[in-house]
Amino acid sequence: AWITLDRPERLNALTFEVYRELTGAFAALRLEESVRAVVIRGAGRAFCSGGDVRDIIGELQGRDVQGLLEFTRLTCELVRNIRLLRKPVIASLNGTTAGAGACIALASDLRVASVEARIAFLFVKVGLSGADMGAAHLLPRLVGLAKATELLYTGDFITAEEAHRIGLYNRVVPAAELEAETRALAESLARGPAFALSMTKEMLDRELDVSLDTALEWEAQAQALCMQHPDYREAYEAFIEKREPRFNRQSGEDDKNN
Repeated sequence: AWITLDRPERLNALTFEVYRELTGAFAALRLEESVRAVVIRGAGRAFCSGGDVRDIIGELQGRDVQGLLEFTRLTCELVRNIRLLRKPVIASLNGTTAGAGACIALASDLRVASVEARIAFLFVKVGLSGADMGAAHLLPRLVGLAKATELLYTGDFITAEEAHRIGLYNRVVPAAELEAETRALAESLARGPAFALSMTKEMLDRELDVSLDTALEWEAQAQALCMQHPDYREAYEAFIEKREPRFNRQSGEDDKNN
């Protein structure tokens, strides 16, 4: 599935409505068994420049504490739904990725970027905490505490090359190759074993804050579950028969094309 932020004239800035639509979309995708990978991208020359100054930031000036908390919880719910979706989520970053846009990219599982995709967690630039939408939780786990502290304290932009060097971006490609590179990765993951990938994402999330002994036990249980799944036998049979495995086949599916 491809999700496109489509306000190019505003650098795909987010509105209250867009926040709700994205949050709902990622929740709905949990039930879409035919969707095995998700790409989120921006139209035009930006991925997402953050919250819209006119539609969000200006309106928030008149809210009381409860109204402000309602909004900040809405933004966090979007990140929560991205992480709860047990399917690979790829952020395809074509250009400016800032503020809430940077947090959406951070919440995704993988980030494929154009050389033009500079990124900034610029919350402190507008008088807000750098710890927003899970950034203080997720960013240190990708780039380390020292670099995360620098990025969240300064709010400065870094280049795509620097983001790749520190581990924030997975791949950086020329702008003309971004869609093809993203599509190839998404299709490769979609052909993979959906149950095993789902379990991998769950373990990556659950094991962030537990001891090694706990992680080892969880992984033992997760792997035992995967070994009961038809994809595991399919991989074995494909190896014996010297062919590519065909994962994600429905129970009782006709094998006449084998």
